[in-house]
Amino acid sequence: MHRYIVVDVFTDTPLEGNPAAVVTDAHGIPAERMQRIAREFNLSETVFVFPAQDGGDARVRIFTPSVELPFAGHPVLGAAFVLGEPAAMQRIRLETGVGVVPVEFARENGRIVSCSMRQPVPTWELYEQAGELLAALGVESPGLPVEAYRNGPRHVYVELASEQEVASLQPDMGALAKLPGIGVGCFAGTGGRWKARYFGPAFGVPEDPATGSAAGPLAVHLARHGRIAFGQEIEISQGAEIGRPARLYARAAGSADRIDSVEVAGAAVIVARGELDA
Repeated sequence: MHRYIVVDVFTDTPLEGNPAAVVTDAHGIPAERMQRIAREFNLSETVFVFPAQDGGDARVRIFTPSVELPFAGHPVLGAAFVLGEPAAMQRIRLETGVGVVPVEFARENGRIVSCSMRQPVPTWELYEQAGELLAALGVESPGLPVEAYRNGPRHVYVELASEQEVASLQPDMGALAKLPGIGVGCFAGTGGRWKARYFGPAFGVPEDPATGSAAGPLAVHLARHGRIAFGQEIEISQGAEIGRPARLYARAAGSADRIDSVEVAGAAVIVARGELDA
């Protein structure tokens, strides 16, 4: 028997945000079985927890329904919440495929009300298939250069003119799925408030309710291009179009020449517990 907990991430309201299944003791489960379990849950990601090996407090492996990811934001935040909620700790260090990710907890009356992770600093480049991507999205003239950022997964960002245009997107999922190895973040907004949608058919996730690993690079992208100041926290709304409204908070510190840190924060709430017979 392997116990699991389902946690809704980037929300404090059950049945909103992005759900993740956290298998709290995955010792003895082979990788092929983990992939099949993730397909069974059929959530954006399922995370499996193991004893630490490299100086962290625990080690995690993350699977979408179709692939393993070296890092993803909402399962890391969800696993941190699940592991930290019953303990008195103020922070936890989770070992991922891209290194150790520290997560700090904000508590009220002993309960965690928010988690903040320090993400890997992404690399970036112009996206080489921008024409095909814009055609698949039905977008003619993006506001900023179409760039790809990598902090584990590879995220490509497309700025639209308004939040209404983001909400109205009806991308060709078949065409997006043919663009290998990317998720696509479409966004619009101003100042500290931004609306985003994220499409990941190449990862087995047509549309993601809340994408923590993409929130940090989005803050970097906006700061690099002068849409926000470095060090400014932004609020990202996501998921409303698929009935899972979420709020993510992101900040990129540094300068255009050097990114010093990337932080992403949000709330979480446990909604289910169970045992795997498989």
